[in-house]
Order: sequence, then C-alpha cells, then structure tokens
Amino acid sequence: MSQVKVIFKNMSWLLVSQIIASICGFIWTILIARYLGVNDYGILGFAISLTGILTITMDFGISTHIVRYISTDYDSAPKYLGNAIPLKSLFGIGTFFLTLIILILMGSNEVTITVTLLFTIEMIIKSMLGLFNGSFQAYEEGKYQGIANTILNLLLLVFILLSIFTDLGLYGITFSYLFSNIITLVYEYYALRKHVAKPKIEFDYNFCKTITILSIPFAIGGLFYNIYYSIDVVMLTNLIGDYATGIYNSSYKLISILTLFYSIYTAVIFPVMSKFYKNDKKLLVVSFEKSVKYLSLVIIPIAVATVLYSADIVQLIYGKEYLEASSVLSILIWTVCLLFVNGACSTLLNASHKEVTLTKIYAIAAAFNVILNFFMIPHFSFNGAAISTVLSDALILIISSYVIYTLGFRPNKKLYYDLIKIGMGSAVLGIVLYLLNLNMWVAMPVGIIIYLILTIALKVFDNDDKYVIKEILGKRN
Repeated sequence: MSQVKVIFKNMSWLLVSQIIASICGFIWTILIARYLGVNDYGILGFAISLTGILTITMDFGISTHIVRYISTDYDSAPKYLGNAIPLKSLFGIGTFFLTLIILILMGSNEVTITVTLLFTIEMIIKSMLGLFNGSFQAYEEGKYQGIANTILNLLLLVFILLSIFTDLGLYGITFSYLFSNIITLVYEYYALRKHVAKPKIEFDYNFCKTITILSIPFAIGGLFYNIYYSIDVVMLTNLIGDYATGIYNSSYKLISILTLFYSIYTAVIFPVMSKFYKNDKKLLVVSFEKSVKYLSLVIIPIAVATVLYSADIVQLIYGKEYLEASSVLSILIWTVCLLFVNGACSTLLNASHKEVTLTKIYAIAAAFNVILNFFMIPHFSFNGAAISTVLSDALILIISSYVIYTLGFRPNKKLYYDLIKIGMGSAVLGIVLYLLNLNMWVAMPVGIIIYLILTIALKVFDNDDKYVIKEILGKRN
C-alpha cells in the first residue's frame, strides 16, 4: 500500500470519529451553555483554559518526543512507553498541587477551585491518552484512536445529558468530563497492549532523565503554545469577570469544533513527515505544500460564510442571551484559518528536529499576545481578546514562513498561486452570498455548489491532486 493510501486510511478512521465527536460536541456545547447560563459557563471556560495551560507540566513534551522516535524505531516502543507512563504520572501529581497553589494565589472562590482541580485530574488522564494516541499515530494505527475518540465523545454526551436531566449543575457537568475520560483510558490501554506494543512498566531513572531532557524543547514550546491559546480566557476572567468569559468562551467553543478537524490531519501527517525528513526531504516539502493547500481549501470559505451568518449561528445555538458573542465569532473564525496554516508549518519544523526554533516562535507570540491582551481587554473586553488572538496568529505565520524559507524548505511557487485562487474563490463566494441575502439554511447547500464550481473554474486541482484522489479511491492503473 502506498504512503498516500496509508495516510488516508488512518485519516478515514479519525475523520469518521471526528465527525461523531463534532456532532456530539455541537450538541453538548449548546446544552451546557443554555443550562449553565453565562456566568457558570464562564467558570467552566476558565477551568478548562487554566488546566489547558498547565497541560504541558503533565506531559512535558514526552508524547511528541516519543511519537517522533518510535515512528522510526518500533522496537523501542515497549521501553519508551513503559517508562513514560510512571514518569507522566509523577508529573501529573505535581501539576495538581501546582494548580491548587495558583488558584489560591489568584484568590479564586471555592466553586472555581473545586471545578478547576477536577478538570486538572481530567487533564492528567487526557495527557496519558495523548501518549497512547501518539503511539497509535507512530504505528499508523489510526483505527484505535478513532474508536477511542468515538467512545469518549459518546460517553461524554450521555453523561452530560444525565447531569442536565437530573439537574446536577456545574459539578455534574465537570464529573461527566472526568468519568468519560477514565473509561476511554481503560480502553486505550487495552488496545495499546493488544494491537500495538506492550509497555514494559518500569522506572529507569537514567532513561527517564534522558527522555525528560530530550523532551524539554517540546515542553517549552508546548507551554508557550498553551499560554498563547488559553491565556485570553484566564485574563478575561481576572480583568473583566465571568460574564465576559462566558460570552467569549461560547464563540471559542464553536471555533474549537473546527480546530478538531485540523488536529486529525496533523496527528496523521506528523509521523509521516518525520519519516520523510529522514528518508526523502523532497517528499517532506511536498507533504507540507499539500497540507497547506488542502487545509486552506476547506477552512477559508467556511470563515467567509461564518462572518456573514455569525449572528444567526450564535442565536440558533445559544439563544439571545449570548447574542453579543456574534462579533467574537466573526473575529475568531480567522484565527482558525491562520491556525490551519501555522499547524502545517509547526508540523514541518517539529518533524525536521527544529523544535527549539518553534519554541522561540511561540515564545514571541505568547509574549505578544499577553501584552496585547493587557491593552485590548480593558478597552474592548471579549472583542479585544479575539483581535489579540488573530493578530498573534498572523505574527506566527510571518515568522514561521520566514524560518521555513531560510531553512531551505521552499515551497513551489504554484502553492502561492493556488492559495490566491482559493482566496479569490472564497471572496467571490462571500460577495454572491451577501448579494443573494439567503436564509442560512438555504445558503449552506447553495454556497457549497457555488464554491465547487469556482474551484473547478479556477483550476485549483492539478494533476498531483487528481493522482492523490485516485490513490485514495484505488483507481490508479
């Protein structure tokens, strides 16, 4: 089976599971927001964001290091996994107490402290799931990650429905996240042992020390990455309050559903790029070019349509109570476009052993984001936080593109022409939908048809793309 088929075989499992996850996430996002109200939803958003920032102290970059290493040496998996499990457990315990200290220093109330600590436990479990998922990715066994993802999201939806039906409040929602992750962890460990590799559980101090040291660049980069993408919610809570956080978080949750599709692609392509870097750097650049093109092809028209129908989307999903979030959604949707391209750049740099460079890029972006938020949030509240995020993403794209160019990984000029065509097609789509002024539900199928016609007319798909499609469908002679 060709590498293209392997990639898309894994993507098919993850894509199906992500479709299920997105549907479930869409449903529980609506239910939780409407059930909790803006203030409690703000507390929930704060808890998830703060623990998201501290996730790196649970993982310490170990998962990323292991994926890159065992994807080129399967025999090393039992020892790596066997030592990583107890090592990450120790990091998790330390993170729990670190979170408690931070919450006390911030002067958080009892409810916020309790909910955040419960989400810290949930994040510790997620960190272990990340290790197992990384192993599935390294072995190109996306099937088991897809199954686990489906189990997790279906269970979470069921538990949330039960919590709302029995009126368990914010604590019930929190425990729903915790219990669904525990059950998924049990399944993933079973699947890992049976179908991929049996971890040789031990704690080799010297080996663990080596893993930790080699993972530090990933850890620092991940820390800046998490600060960059979560600090706005934490700052909103402390500078403005739970209401503003709830409004911002409602739009951020919708954005997060879209970013999950990006995570599928990067999860599959990272181990592949790691192999290409070792064996064929020409294919590494080609995989990067196609990543940018395909991700942009999907997300840019979605962003254009979202801007036009943001008020309708927010009112439909959350109700009039959250209508102020429409302006946030119109701004934040552009950070998804930038995230998709930045993600391809980050994957290329990580696969090329340039994690230190990537760390510096996100350090600059995180500092820029924090400083910008200090000025923007007091004056523009949740809209200021959204603008800061988009501008910071733009900065990452500029720096990453420059670094990739200087490293010699220079994309073919045709990629730029393709991106211009995609931008032109999306702009025309936006103008047509604006002039037609259609109902949102009518605009969806009409917009898809218009965009497909435009991509064909602009000749966005070349012979290489047709080859990829034939490979996927198994129709190549």
